[in-house]
Amino acid sequence: MERIGIFGGTFNPPHIGHIRSALRGAEALGLDKVLLIPARQVPGKQIPADSPTPEQRLEMVRLAAAAHPVLEVSDLEVSRQGDSYTWQTLHALQERYPGAELTLMVGSDMLLSLPKWQQAERIVKAAAIAVLPRGGRQEKNLLPAGVTALESMGAKVTVAENIPCEISSTQLRRLLAFRCASEFLDPAVEDYIVKNGLYHTASDWKNLPMDRLEQVVIGLLNPNRVRHVLGCRDTAVELAKRWGADTVDAARAGMLHDVTKALDGPLQLTLCRAYGTLLDDFSKKYPKTLHALTGSLVAERIFGENKAVVSAIRHHTTGKADMNVLEAIIYVADYMEPNRDFPGVEELRALAFSDLQAALKLGLEMTLVHLKNQGSEVSPESRQALDWLKRG
Repeated sequence: MERIGIFGGTFNPPHIGHIRSALRGAEALGLDKVLLIPARQVPGKQIPADSPTPEQRLEMVRLAAAAHPVLEVSDLEVSRQGDSYTWQTLHALQERYPGAELTLMVGSDMLLSLPKWQQAERIVKAAAIAVLPRGGRQEKNLLPAGVTALESMGAKVTVAENIPCEISSTQLRRLLAFRCASEFLDPAVEDYIVKNGLYHTASDWKNLPMDRLEQVVIGLLNPNRVRHVLGCRDTAVELAKRWGADTVDAARAGMLHDVTKALDGPLQLTLCRAYGTLLDDFSKKYPKTLHALTGSLVAERIFGENKAVVSAIRHHTTGKADMNVLEAIIYVADYMEPNRDFPGVEELRALAFSDLQAALKLGLEMTLVHLKNQGSEVSPESRQALDWLKRG
């Protein structure tokens, strides 16, 4: 009896995590082959409007799988119009491979939602379920409940050992836009992406007008970050008017200051490696603080911003000694924009329009207290900034 794994998804784009999981699943489950089946459209999941066509995603999966004989790519769902329903795919595979033992390979996130899929009972009768853990923090707590729910429906469930890759297609699309995704892509896939200008790899984002800059940056942020970024930009402009700084530079720095914030700590390091940026010991120890540095690099290389804007972004979280007016404005605006709500913020807002240096000093002091309460180290640049302000 042939044992066939089914590994579906949008593959937007396919990355090394997909291939590693498919190969690991094939080995752990003793499968004869794994069918990689890109979806045309997943029910309830919005594929970004600027994504490649289904046919392009299918071709990229073929390129990613080409070197692995156990992997086979199917156009079953891409060739079917409309949403890609798993029960339909399983029915088609049962007809194509009569007598084969089918195993649906899913991530832990899909495991939890599977009982709500269309024709879920039909799915678990047609195929065994193999879970490929992704290594998330909550996974150990959630997996047992998901397995129990499926088993209560009569499903045969196996949790396969996996070596998760800390990347998602969403994050990978950001890295592609920042020109630093190579370590997560098969070279043939990356070459295809670049040749076809996919995922903004051919976009020229230098010196964009503000309305277009806003549109592009919002697309690179986590949705819950948008209000803060727009608030920071608008506050920076108001402070620039008050203190005689360039309002255009203030707006652009405010808009771009968190452009890489959506990348987690390891991916911040990925960007630094790709850009050939050397890091100090503090940054290596606390990579989550790197978004100011990486944001400044992206602002310069991808968006073509001037030195004043780049420097203001670079120092907007830690400050530094001898900050100029624009640097101080972006630091303070980030701290006290209208969506911020914490003890002392109203005092900071009042100071920002009456004594910018005093507001900067208060912001740095509050940061130091907060970090001390958390048991975290303080950046050397923040200490240097406070020493400079006290001397002044």
